[in-house]
Amino acid sequence: MHRFLTRLFVAAAAAALTVVLPGAGPATGAAVLPRTAPVAAAAVNHTVTFVNHSSQKLWIGSGVNADGSKQFTRLPVLAPGQSATVAIPETAAPFHWRGKFFARQGCGGASGSTFHCRVGDCGPSADHCTTGEQPVGLAEFNFDSKDGAAPWYDVSYVNAFSLPITITPVNAAPAGGGCETRGCATNLLPYCPPADLTRGPDGKPVLCTNPSRDTPSDYSRALSAKCPKAYTWSKQDQVPGNKVMQQCSRCSGFTVTFGPA
Repeated sequence: MHRFLTRLFVAAAAAALTVVLPGAGPATGAAVLPRTAPVAAAAVNHTVTFVNHSSQKLWIGSGVNADGSKQFTRLPVLAPGQSATVAIPETAAPFHWRGKFFARQGCGGASGSTFHCRVGDCGPSADHCTTGEQPVGLAEFNFDSKDGAAPWYDVSYVNAFSLPITITPVNAAPAGGGCETRGCATNLLPYCPPADLTRGPDGKPVLCTNPSRDTPSDYSRALSAKCPKAYTWSKQDQVPGNKVMQQCSRCSGFTVTFGPA
């Protein structure tokens, strides 16, 4: 997590989730979440809805800050065109969750043993992460009921770009802060410097990896030119006039879209 976001993220967290896959009904023991909800209040958990706008199957992964935030233990797998929603628990101690979501690509194997992914690999489980993720694009959040300006959010390509990511607030109130979309729906792989590009077995580009995450580089300059509302290096939030960080103090949640418009 970047310096500006890290300054906002302080001690302890917890997380629980509910997953709903369109057309498949709720997961066992899960309550169905409505597609819309009233503007969030202090006693209402935010939701995050993941949308797969790519042409491939995606396994959603997550990671948490080293502040006591509890890792998700059940996350969705999305076919092209599918969406799913998780609840971010904020109404019980310690009243915050801080972390990131990402799309795992090219996955296969038996969950719990041989399962791994070509992009965004984070351990041998299909529905959750057990290790840190390999370089991948991130949707980062700070949900904190004690922070009147929260939630804070950003799209980060600081480590790598894999798929376009956009974060859009849901049911944002006019007086709820900036509440603007962050990230972009542009495929940035065609703009990746050749030295930073990884291709799949079929020769198609699959990943653009940042060789210099803490200083500007050809990577950050090329990607920022096409996507100014996403981090492309770690201290970009300190550059005057930057557009990488956003907050939305009054919304019911967010939609995270993976893939081009």
